[in-house]
Amino acid sequence: MRSKNCRDLDAIRLASLGNTYKTRDKWIQREQTSMNCQKCGQETFLPFQCLYCGGQFCSLHRLPENHACPKIELAQTSKREGVEVSQSPKSYQYSVTYEKPRMTKGRVYFSPKELKHLAIAGLLVMGIGLSSIFYSVFSVSGEWLTGLSIFGVFAVVLTISFFAHELAHKVTAQKKGLWAEFRLTLWGALLTLISVISPLLKIIAPGAVVVSGSLSNQEMGKISLAGPATNIVFSVVLFGLANAARLFAPDVYGILLLAALLNGFMAVFNLVPIGMLDGFKIFSWDKKIWSVAFAAAAALTIVAYISVQGYI
Repeated sequence: MRSKNCRDLDAIRLASLGNTYKTRDKWIQREQTSMNCQKCGQETFLPFQCLYCGGQFCSLHRLPENHACPKIELAQTSKREGVEVSQSPKSYQYSVTYEKPRMTKGRVYFSPKELKHLAIAGLLVMGIGLSSIFYSVFSVSGEWLTGLSIFGVFAVVLTISFFAHELAHKVTAQKKGLWAEFRLTLWGALLTLISVISPLLKIIAPGAVVVSGSLSNQEMGKISLAGPATNIVFSVVLFGLANAARLFAPDVYGILLLAALLNGFMAVFNLVPIGMLDGFKIFSWDKKIWSVAFAAAAALTIVAYISVQGYI
């Protein structure tokens, strides 16, 4: 009869052999369900297979627009509205929802939801412009109706400046084939609404353009630069118009000066390189371009501010 020690040793050997087979089985199973992503080369456990080109990709590059799918046009056509697709290769299942793909380059479009958000944002910004008549530092000559008309013009110019900033982001992104739409934000809309009735707080930030898609640091920098650059151009144009109207329309001169100042300030504020502001993305992309843009915006703001103080 075998001793107890021999029986224990056999048990240990059997357990070790069993673990070896289990390890081998797991390794075989892993080899069958893992491979390198065809885009970035990263080893991927349970890879995603593209429904259009048939390639195997990691979770970051599973969408056609993220791995430069050669059949991207087919993907955009069939998935533009957002359709859930399920497949079960081998021993696992997964679902992929294609939403917000890269659109056709050069096409600018507006969805019904975006138009609704833009309309609400426009009313809020218009309200800030019209509220300036109650807290204005300018003395408007002539009848009350004339004064109201002048501040109405200011409200329109302010709203156009806001739309120009946001739409510059949107158009630049969509020209690159990216999904880009304006969306209201809760806190931004509330602060803008408070600014309508507040004599001191004047914040124009009801929302922002949301960009989706795979893009490089340079693309993001250019998209971010488009908004402040538009405000800089507006500031220069408005300042020039103000000086042209200085002699024959002093009231219009003051309003145009204030509009030039606000555009310059909008550019400076958005170019601050912190948080989610445009300046941070531009600074991360190209510090020289950011420096030139910030210096130009700051100079215009200072000159417009001095001119406003001189008019008052």
